[in-house]
Amino acid sequence: MANRLTEEQKQTFVGLYLLKKLDLKAEDGGMEIPVVLPSELSPLDETLQQLAVDDLISINAKKGRYELTKQGIAYLGRTIDEAEEMVDELDDLEVHEAIEQLKERRYDLMRARFLWGWFEGEFDDLVAFQERRGVSPVERMWAFYLTSDEFWDEIARDFTPQLS
Repeated sequence: MANRLTEEQKQTFVGLYLLKKLDLKAEDGGMEIPVVLPSELSPLDETLQQLAVDDLISINAKKGRYELTKQGIAYLGRTIDEAEEMVDELDDLEVHEAIEQLKERRYDLMRARFLWGWFEGEFDDLVAFQERRGVSPVERMWAFYLTSDEFWDEIARDFTPQLS
């Protein structure tokens, strides 16, 4: 697909996804991410390491899991504010009108699409996301889907026809 993300962009978005998971309570879709990842979470290793290098998360050695740092909480807050402002401004527009607004602002469309779905909770359950959109076969291991080109191609389909 023409809207292929760079590895850096993908790492940024996957990182935001993980920061949200670490921030939310379990009953709200959050999760604890262990330092020693089980095989089903192995695709997240590189992103988690980068988040730690960037001081957005740290290792709680006693509990054996990753936790948000103050800097990570602040970054997450700024990103939530960015997403909330965008959604509030564009929510009443038709898709093509929102895309035109974003293009006029020179706002990255993949960032906008990701932040919209991330903020609204559309991606909180990636198995349900695939099922709602008729993806087949459904990848039941969400970490593998999140880091796959298929996920990013799927969300890019929402604005690709309007780009021409």
